[in-house]
Amino acid sequence: MNRYQQLVVEDRELTLYLPPSYHESDRSYPVAYVQDQGDMFTDCLNYLNHLFAAGQLVEVILVGISSTNRNREYTPWPAKPLLEGNPPFGGEGRAYVDEVADVIKAYIDRQYRTLAAPEHTAIIGGSFGGLISMFAGFWRAETFGRIGMLSASLWYEGVMDYIRQQGELPAGLRLYMSVGQLEGAYKENAQKHMFSNNVEAHRFWIEQGGNPERIQLAVDPDGTHDPIFMARRFPDALRWLFVKEEDDQESEMARSQHEGKDHHEKHEKDHKHNNHDNHNNRDNPEKAPLFCIPGTVTWSMQSDVTGREYRIFIAEPMGPPPEGGYPVLYSLDANATFGSLAEAIRVQSRTPRGIPSALIVGIGFDSDSPIVSSERFYNFTEYAEDHELPVRPNGLDWPKTGGVEAFLTFIELQLKPAVERQYAVNRSKQALFGHSLGGFFTLYTLFTRPETFSRYIAACPSVWWKNYVLYKRWEEGKARLQQSGHRKELRLYVGAEEKPSMVQDARELYAFLKGHDEVLETTFDEIEGEGHVSVLPALISPLLRFVNA
Repeated sequence: MNRYQQLVVEDRELTLYLPPSYHESDRSYPVAYVQDQGDMFTDCLNYLNHLFAAGQLVEVILVGISSTNRNREYTPWPAKPLLEGNPPFGGEGRAYVDEVADVIKAYIDRQYRTLAAPEHTAIIGGSFGGLISMFAGFWRAETFGRIGMLSASLWYEGVMDYIRQQGELPAGLRLYMSVGQLEGAYKENAQKHMFSNNVEAHRFWIEQGGNPERIQLAVDPDGTHDPIFMARRFPDALRWLFVKEEDDQESEMARSQHEGKDHHEKHEKDHKHNNHDNHNNRDNPEKAPLFCIPGTVTWSMQSDVTGREYRIFIAEPMGPPPEGGYPVLYSLDANATFGSLAEAIRVQSRTPRGIPSALIVGIGFDSDSPIVSSERFYNFTEYAEDHELPVRPNGLDWPKTGGVEAFLTFIELQLKPAVERQYAVNRSKQALFGHSLGGFFTLYTLFTRPETFSRYIAACPSVWWKNYVLYKRWEEGKARLQQSGHRKELRLYVGAEEKPSMVQDARELYAFLKGHDEVLETTFDEIEGEGHVSVLPALISPLLRFVNA
């Protein structure tokens, strides 16, 4: 039996794939319509067959649709060419989408056992194919309820304006996006916005009320605009788009309740276990268990973007949440900072005269070391070439860098929603704290995605990274801050006994940002007598007051 069939419907060539059980059952199947003759599924068909056979993927009918002219059929409106001498973009996308909906889909539904409703019908494409798939979701939401945008060409003239004009996505739509962090990196034309526009579109839809459980963005840190990366993400797109949502929601709810119960029971068990062991081993300290801070729990979370594991530390507030929910402090380098923060909030929030309760969320790494250098250099930084960095003090090569966008996406789209499912959170009082390279990450977040948090704390920030690239990021950040209409707050700290260059960098950054006081309230403190690391304990009480302000 052929792995797939070639069809012609109204002069349109199609590639049809029927799942393994199709000829052995009488049930009906969801359908995914795939641009560019279905190259993305024919390039990974053996892997798809494995996933279907192993039950790791819902079986789907796949229909590859050929195009007579991609620049004409996959573009939403006419536009000038990117290169002089090339033909203009035709902008006949609406006619193409209507043909897929009214002719091709109608034929497939008549000839094969399909689940024809929009929640069982996807349209997926890469590059321009991803662009026109997005427009199919806007134009024909009653037909296509599942949209796959793999490296979608959102740089196309007028597309971001269209997205903003439309506002929220059509009701019921489920959307999968993927993009490589290096897409457009070496372009000088509009394609240079390839990565940033995909990230911006995703962020905008979430801001407009889109449910993060129905809108997925996957970022390949080393991904370029090539079919190899799109084909890799195609099975992920199918898995996301055709998940059994009702079962998923029920299992998610059960999982959350179970996790909460487990966390509570584990804490009680550990507390009793520690008391018992400490009593029995008070004369034998070598066998005493590790110290446990009451009221804290630890999660292990894997990034959907990179697959990296993070250790999440939670200090749960004492007492019921105030009206509007708990303020939250997200602290980087939790392996080093979380214990001090958790003890401080536990002591300082005691009634009747304590500060208000707050939730502390520490983001750390799977290590017992307080400073996990390799992870910090990757997660907290923009990619930098060797010539863009100074010689390391120890003379060694710089570790791998450049994971800042993937890490920020993990925090924004996975960690924060998970925290908000477990705790009553005041979204208008969420702060991010980072030190050194974490300070760079904090400022990068403020300058590129300012709406992620309302308050920012950067201690001894590595302003020097990549030839002071933060100043370039500010040019974009100022516009975003102006558009948001909300004045953010930034606290800058540096130890007076730091290296002179670090102190000078912090002073100059403060002077620069004070010139933009209309969009950002910035304060700056030099902590006398403290160096690069010793400054941390001195900041804990000011941090907690700032979070609660």
